[in-house]
Amino acid sequence: MVSSKPVGNGVRQRNLGTYLNFLKIEHTLFALPFAYGGMLLAASGWPGWAKFFWISLAMVGARTASMALNRVLDAQIDGKNPRTAARAIPSGLLTKTDGIIVTVLGFTLLTVSAWSLNELTLTLLPIAIFFLAFYPLTKRWTWLCHFWLGLTIGAAAPAGWIAVTGSFSGIAIVLWIGVGFWVAGFDIIYSLLDKEFDIFEGIHSIPARFGTKKALFIAALVHSCALGGLCLAIPIYGFGIPYTLSLVAIGLVLIYSHIVVRRGGNKAVVRSFGMNLAISAIVLVGILMELLVG
Repeated sequence: MVSSKPVGNGVRQRNLGTYLNFLKIEHTLFALPFAYGGMLLAASGWPGWAKFFWISLAMVGARTASMALNRVLDAQIDGKNPRTAARAIPSGLLTKTDGIIVTVLGFTLLTVSAWSLNELTLTLLPIAIFFLAFYPLTKRWTWLCHFWLGLTIGAAAPAGWIAVTGSFSGIAIVLWIGVGFWVAGFDIIYSLLDKEFDIFEGIHSIPARFGTKKALFIAALVHSCALGGLCLAIPIYGFGIPYTLSLVAIGLVLIYSHIVVRRGGNKAVVRSFGMNLAISAIVLVGILMELLVG
């Protein structure tokens, strides 16, 4: 079912494909495996279908709300940028009102899920919403915006733990650190695509502030910190060979992705960004194998 009518130079299309593309729903895969990893570790195995269901809905709701709000707040900027001008709102496929409705629905789903899990998830909900909603604005003020994104998305790992146990733990914190630095690192790399545009428009990012070479060095350093954070989980939780091997694989993926980026060009950046999708899956497989072997 498609409802279409002319809007500016575009045609409004409220269909499933348009909304999925608007939300980049596939990017939910970045954080979801870490939430599942925290969930499995907290339960020392399978936590039950109810926990799995509400954790999944909470992650989808959080990601949906954050992306939709980002698209609404950045609509004017996206319209000026040749790389993003074809996105749903600036091209007229959807309106800002459509985006706001999706944002409200996403935060509603997150709220219902938090309420259904435990008291601590509900208590922390306002903080989670604040971080999710504030991220799109940070690039207007500081080049540290990448780390705000890392702090926000990295919370998926402790969120999975808290959803099961209703409490914090050391393992949840170090996974948060590892995931947070990983996200910040690949966001620095991805922002290379808009370096010139950001400089011209006064938008803050590490590439715009320090240039490409220094940005790549910073990204490599940040990814080293990410791997270090994930390594800290070994003595804290008592991980063995399966998880350790997953970290070796992650290190190799990160090294190769940085080699690819240094070859230059937007295609290299996009390819490197896509490779990062594998990292969260590798961590989850490592945790699963650890629990099965243990």
